[in-house]
Amino acid sequence: MSLRIAVIGHVEHVTIGRVPAVPAPGAIVHLEGPRSFPGGGGGVAFWQLVRSPAELHLFTAIGDDAAGDAVAAELATSGAHLHAARRAEPHTRAIAMVDPAGERTIVVVGEPLHPRAEDPLPWGALAGFDAAYFTAQDPAVLRAARAARVLVVAARRQPSLAASGVRADVVVGSARDPREASRRADYAVPPAALVLTDGARGGRIETEEGLAVFEAPPSPPAGGGAYGAGDSFAAALTFFLAAGVPLAEACARAGHHGAAVLGGLDPRAGQLRLELPPR
Repeated sequence: MSLRIAVIGHVEHVTIGRVPAVPAPGAIVHLEGPRSFPGGGGGVAFWQLVRSPAELHLFTAIGDDAAGDAVAAELATSGAHLHAARRAEPHTRAIAMVDPAGERTIVVVGEPLHPRAEDPLPWGALAGFDAAYFTAQDPAVLRAARAARVLVVAARRQPSLAASGVRADVVVGSARDPREASRRADYAVPPAALVLTDGARGGRIETEEGLAVFEAPPSPPAGGGAYGAGDSFAAALTFFLAAGVPLAEACARAGHHGAAVLGGLDPRAGQLRLELPPR
């Protein structure tokens, strides 16, 4: 089976490191062992899907400064197809602080750069894709993404989804994030399914038929950080749905990919390879 999958959204220049505690007002902290990579909602999902046999396409926007150049150069090493609009502005940076409990606190420098429908990118090609994962902003781009066979939308994009008027196959997010926790009835056009993860409790699936739950995988090694777990889950879920795996099974499989990154700082180091399930 040959799959074509698109990731549509923002990629930040992320610097991540450990801190003894999140700084209080007026305090100064130093990042321990900092490392930088292309991350963010679109970036982490992209790197997870790079670890799959799918033909992967990234639709994004990149700034014109050194951070943008660094992001573009590293993305180019992935072997995926890159469709990036260059913006005449600084690329978005993010600082991710991981405390001793593994929780991450993020400071985003500037507004995330998203691709727009007027960008000269091959939007029409999405009609031939098996799946698209959308974590951008432009409702017109979301309408273009709806041409893919399976459309998965990040829960934080609820305003874009409402403005687009399209019906997502799956909206995915976290029940623990107030920006993402929701019910299908909260959506102007309810998705076919709403999937919300809930940490060690697993997660829930809401459809027209009602609610179902899925269990969390075994706990990851201690000492890691939570950065990128939700995005890795969403990417893996998109892959398994593109491969025709039933939703409940796809969520259970994706849970292992979300949990895998919790053992370290850079999510790319822990991301598991995505394999097509046996038929």
